[in-house]
Amino acid sequence: MKIQQWEDKGLAHFSYAVLSECEKKIVLIDPARNPQPYLEFAKENESQIVGVIETHPHADFVSSHLELSERTGATLYVHSLVNAFYPHEAFDEGHAIEIGKIKLYPLYTPGHSPDSICIVLEHEGKSKAVFTGDTLFIGDCGRPDLREGVGNLQVTREKLASQMYHSLRDKLLPLPDDTIVYPAHGAGSLCGKALKAAQSSTMGEEKKTNWCLQDISEDEFVKQLLADQPFVPAYFPFDVDLNRKGAPSFQERISAVTYGDTIKNTNEADRLDKNIWVVDVRNAQAFQQGHLPHSINIVGGGKFETWLGSIIQPGETFYLASDNKEQLGKLVDRAAAIGYEGQVKEAFVLENAFETMPALDVDEFKGHTANYTVVDVRNNGEVSQKKIFANSIHIPLGELRKRWAEIPTNKPIVVHCAGGTRSAAASSLLQEELNGSTKVYDLGEAVKTFG
Repeated sequence: MKIQQWEDKGLAHFSYAVLSECEKKIVLIDPARNPQPYLEFAKENESQIVGVIETHPHADFVSSHLELSERTGATLYVHSLVNAFYPHEAFDEGHAIEIGKIKLYPLYTPGHSPDSICIVLEHEGKSKAVFTGDTLFIGDCGRPDLREGVGNLQVTREKLASQMYHSLRDKLLPLPDDTIVYPAHGAGSLCGKALKAAQSSTMGEEKKTNWCLQDISEDEFVKQLLADQPFVPAYFPFDVDLNRKGAPSFQERISAVTYGDTIKNTNEADRLDKNIWVVDVRNAQAFQQGHLPHSINIVGGGKFETWLGSIIQPGETFYLASDNKEQLGKLVDRAAAIGYEGQVKEAFVLENAFETMPALDVDEFKGHTANYTVVDVRNNGEVSQKKIFANSIHIPLGELRKRWAEIPTNKPIVVHCAGGTRSAAASSLLQEELNGSTKVYDLGEAVKTFG
């Protein structure tokens, strides 16, 4: 038997293959959008992918389950409550998949969603591992607020939080302490609020250290679970529905993206529709020195997908601009990870642009912060732990497109986050929306010298 884990660092997502080496058969669990790593794993091990299990319809990424089934003939397994649109077999309690000496069976564990399951792996009759999806993480459990008004089953966060309490205690706590825990996400995911960086754990370790498995009342559990959850990115409901339908072929979709000619001057930028946002992925310094009109500086770093899907709405077309072709290709792939590849009107290399942003005199700002309107675009939980500027206005980046008009414009505006990436996006968005009526500055990495 062999268990293979893959990590998508941008989305803090883990996917898995369970290989029966004696039968040369593979079952995948929660695969990412690009099917190629799983197909290569099967080829390397001279094995056949015979099944793909989805622990629930994911909100934060698009799965390749349908494409994998179409390319390999694998059976798709989901809980019956998902009411999936693609051909599948219901994988409810009492059902099982057996390959060689391996048995995989589901535990119905509503809480993160009303249709969530965890998958127990038995080898030679003994529980060896549990694939917990978004139910149990290392150090935390899944958030319960993503299915209010989303999907075929729409349940209040309070009810799901209560269900999570019982799922954890009735279904997962009884598992042996040496059972390895393989979650669908790690630190940095927005599917929970306190995930640890580890890629796996054991039930024994989680029983000792994970707050959500401790001996507390249901009321106290629900209160703690609902408190300070991160914002919900705009693309989450879109991905739930797309995963219930099954996404189209990854390679066909990214191959259909239009790559335009390099923009070297103002005239060459005339081909762009001025009403469509340009998502400029270059670093903040390059953006401030020259960018195109109607641009947002979503830096192509570790959380590109999250901020793209938080600022750009599902179905909203956008341009993608970078300073090199290699990065463009990688970021089209990353846009596809959340189902946004079809929204890219054109991707192009940007060499010269004429719009600029003023650079902040940090020493002047330090000495006279009262002369500026300070906007904090961090998440609620970050601000509740520590407010960096006492009189700052707090609007999380994911809410800024809807709430920017709340910001007073009688003083220059300074935008900050925790490290500079979110403030680059927020300040560029504000500069465009305010159309020069008020100066907007990005505090950037200098925020680390405060507080």
